Amino acid sequence: MSFIDKIDKDRLPRHIAIIMDGNGRWAKERGEDRSCGHRQGVESVRKITRAAGEIGVKYLTLYTFSTENWSRPQAEVDALMALMVMAIEHETPELMENNVRLTAIGDLERMPSEVRQRLTRCIQQTADNTGLTLVLALSYSSRWELVRAARTLAADVASGRIAVEEIDETMLSSRLTTADIPDPDLLIRTGGEYRISNFLMWQAAYAELYFTPQYWPDFDAESLYKAIYDYQSRERRFGKISEQL
Repeated sequence: MSFIDKIDKDRLPRHIAIIMDGNGRWAKERGEDRSCGHRQGVESVRKITRAAGEIGVKYLTLYTFSTENWSRPQAEVDALMALMVMAIEHETPELMENNVRLTAIGDLERMPSEVRQRLTRCIQQTADNTGLTLVLALSYSSRWELVRAARTLAADVASGRIAVEEIDETMLSSRLTTADIPDPDLLIRTGGEYRISNFLMWQAAYAELYFTPQYWPDFDAESLYKAIYDYQSRERRFGKISEQL
């Protein structure tokens, strides 16, 4: 029996975030170049996006390229950028067909102009879609995002637009790149590592964490359903006790 048959469709996580880890190791174990793993990872993105949309998840955020990834060997960075350009254009028709809206978060100004231009076109093309919202975290890091938010708040205080006393969690959240996106309910990391690596640290404060040894290229629809089933087995108390829920 598939895990999809065990899932309560009325208690789905509204927002799932995924750290897609293990592409390079997947390729290395097969005697392939790391770029082969990244190409196979794109296939997993397609499968998981389709599966999440079909089951009824509203938001899916994928940690696609971190600010730390800029420090990788230049050849790998170049290959990743070329793959992104190809994938964005290639996947746009399927996003349209499946009613998926694309958006992106992160320091996008650091991305090559060609990537930004093609990404912008895809975002514009899918803007009116009403199904799953697919969020690509590109050149993203939580520390960069929080520093950026702090600077905007400091500038508003300095100019007199707001008072220090007005700053609260809601106001800070409104200055993050995820301001229009609900916080993730479930954060998945593939590849066997047990950390969140500077990803949505503020937003994931109450997310359920799910770690799997599967490399990202091996993570498929059934893997996603298993993670959702595990999520539904947990009691989310948000600081309360069971009797208060």
